[in-house]
Amino acid sequence: MTSRFVCNARQEPFPHATATSPLPSELCETLLDWFEGDAPWRLRIASFYEQWEMHLDAATLPPPVRSIVSAEVANDLSEGLLVPIGANRPVLTEVTAHKLLPGQTIRIHNDHLEDGETHRILVQLNRGWSDEQGGLLMLFGSAMAADVRRIVRPLHGSSFAFEISPRSFHAVSTIASGERYTVVYSFSDAGRA
Repeated sequence: MTSRFVCNARQEPFPHATATSPLPSELCETLLDWFEGDAPWRLRIASFYEQWEMHLDAATLPPPVRSIVSAEVANDLSEGLLVPIGANRPVLTEVTAHKLLPGQTIRIHNDHLEDGETHRILVQLNRGWSDEQGGLLMLFGSAMAADVRRIVRPLHGSSFAFEISPRSFHAVSTIASGERYTVVYSFSDAGRA
């Protein structure tokens, strides 16, 4: 399947890509309605973040949003966003959703684990989000907070993909107001030796 959206790929400060509208707008709206309503969120607290999470699995999702975890959607996203940044044969390992509330933040980290996932795609679901609300994705050239290289806004329906490595340092600024929602697709590259 050929991707129907255009990505902007970059190599610095680590391989990443952005795109607008990688998913159908109706699916984004229906999923966001569910996130804001009856979705079964669970609080998770770790050393560098506190956020609400849930695993997305077709067997437990409401029928109108099940396609969010379909092979077709995952393949379209990986072909359109991961292949342009060097992924060879990305294989979906899991799909989760994250919710950040006022006061929550994600400090600088790189997601790298030996033998862990190799790539992630984030799809933002945030109607009318403004910079004043916080929740900006920051990319760093190192683990130093002063080394910000790029800021990515969590615009509704937009996506951000990146290669996970020891240098993929990123963070999310503190939420000042509103609820920030993200769908996270994790992949392992079967083409890596």
